[in-house]
Amino acid sequence: MKDIPQISEAEYEVMKVIWNFEPISTPEVVEKLSNKSDWKPNTIHTMLARLVKKKALHARKDGRVFIYSSLVEKHEYVEQKSKSFLQQFFGGTLNSMILNFIENDKLSNEDISELKKILSMRDRKGEK
Repeated sequence: MKDIPQISEAEYEVMKVIWNFEPISTPEVVEKLSNKSDWKPNTIHTMLARLVKKKALHARKDGRVFIYSSLVEKHEYVEQKSKSFLQQFFGGTLNSMILNFIENDKLSNEDISELKKILSMRDRKGEK
């Protein structure tokens, strides 16, 4: 897996917009984020600049605006963060995390049924 830059929670919100709409211009990013947050345009511009500096985004000049595209794929970022979370809190094992949720009544019967269904489908795929 390639080296993925550290992205803050706020920067992750910016990345989600980029992933959903890339390539996307600065005004479009500002508009989409302003609709769902109380961030000022300068805050958004700062986060975009940081993400470019961290090499999470590529920016190209198009007239008077920048057009952004991601240099980090969403699935790679989510995979890295998931592994990091598991390692930090559950010694890297998914079993420990699931047991924690089950033992602390964090999973509903519906959640458990859904997990069983997913595991059953995975077993069937493995048999083929």
